Amino acid sequence: MKALLLSEYKHLEYTDFPAPEIEPEEVLVAVKATGICGSDVHGYDGSTGRRIPPLIMGHETAGVIVKTGARVSGWNPGDRVTCDSTIYCGKCFYCQRGEINLCDNRRVMGVSTPEYRRHGAFAEYVAVPQHILYRLPDEVSFDQAVMLEPLAVAFHAARITPIEINDSVLVVGAGMIGLLIVQALRLAGCGQIIATDLDASRLELARSLGADSVFLSTEADFRQKVTGLTHGRGPNHAFEVVGITPAVKTAVESVRKGGTVTLVGNLSSSVELPLQSAVTRELTLYGSCASEGEYPACIDMLARKKVNVEPLISAIAPLSEGATWFDRLYDREPGLMKVILKP
Repeated sequence: MKALLLSEYKHLEYTDFPAPEIEPEEVLVAVKATGICGSDVHGYDGSTGRRIPPLIMGHETAGVIVKTGARVSGWNPGDRVTCDSTIYCGKCFYCQRGEINLCDNRRVMGVSTPEYRRHGAFAEYVAVPQHILYRLPDEVSFDQAVMLEPLAVAFHAARITPIEINDSVLVVGAGMIGLLIVQALRLAGCGQIIATDLDASRLELARSLGADSVFLSTEADFRQKVTGLTHGRGPNHAFEVVGITPAVKTAVESVRKGGTVTLVGNLSSSVELPLQSAVTRELTLYGSCASEGEYPACIDMLARKKVNVEPLISAIAPLSEGATWFDRLYDREPGLMKVILKP
């Protein structure tokens, strides 16, 4: 089969690669579309330590089953499917509690670490365990389905945050996940939704997708404006969707006393935390990792057009051009959001 192989850091080859051999409880999926995730771009240069070459990356994917393993049930060739990116064991302490994103034996498609290597979906075919498959309705295209993984991440972050009707919320970072969180918060019944970012064009997109107010994070009176919009107290909740010190500080220092900060971004492995501000104002911090069973709801909402992912898709290109698109994303080309590659 043809695949986009990370043969060494910052070097992708469109090359021939052996098709996957499926295990008894796996299916073989003919890939129809796979999105380039920000984590793929960050792993491209080796900085995360989670994309050790040689590796076929890619975990935001959708396609058609072409073969099933001997112990697969309920799935057949021809089925249109997508899948979770997290391969969980289903047996450990956390899986038994339903916390599949915290699985002790967690593996991620398209990731390689010193402990494991799991080739992903930047290829013509990918092997997928049956227990992480989800059926796609006809109303959801393969291109739209690529967006289900980040959409589930966004809804998971919103779900674990104790949001009440008409709560005010600040979203720090209007990238892919931040823009999806804006939509999740609107559906959750939030009142005042405020977004901030360094990029004015992304803020306008945030406004079009449900944010009530948007501010450049460089505005000198940003904090005062946010406080003024929230009864002089600050928002009830803040979502940090970048993962760098300035964004974390903005989230912590903007939220009201007794409020919550949900940490979603993890661009940096460690950041500075305004500890005194968090302690003396009795804030609650939540960490949000991947998703935890939100896929079915997200598929249904996408099928019923309750969420809009189309404005976030910047380009659809052949897999053979993948290396060029990775370079453009790595160089942070203005205006680029989600790029989808097709074998």
